[in-house]
Amino acid sequence: MPDGYGAVLLDNSAWARVGLGRLQPQDRERWEAAVRGDEIIVSPPFALEALYSARDADGFRELAEELAGFRQVGANDRTWRLAAEAQAALAADPAVSHRVKPIDLLLAAVADQNAVGVLHYDHDYDTIREHSPLAFRSVWIAGRGSIT
Repeated sequence: MPDGYGAVLLDNSAWARVGLGRLQPQDRERWEAAVRGDEIIVSPPFALEALYSARDADGFRELAEELAGFRQVGANDRTWRLAAEAQAALAADPAVSHRVKPIDLLLAAVADQNAVGVLHYDHDYDTIREHSPLAFRSVWIAGRGSIT
């Protein structure tokens, strides 16, 4: 059985690929091991983005119940400050663009606050980790470029 990821915040880029069945068998096994191992964590920024995809009230309720089954961590005023500081650091770095999605900055800030990784399929997390003061593990759900 493959190892999991360690404790990681779930990002919508990973969640969507799980839901669409786009993972290769070995990546799917790793995901399932992480779920069984209680390694997947949901935070308010992710939940807000994920719940946006619900098509109606029933779908919203079902998805909210599904997400409630994962370990939860919160966000607070410090989360917003850390995300804003990271955005400013990216804007000040001539090697990168500050135009990283705000939701990604918030998730990275929550990860930094809780000393966990972010499970994703989005290069923005590598950019944030490498060019901002936020410290977290960037964990790809599958190899970069291996799925759509």
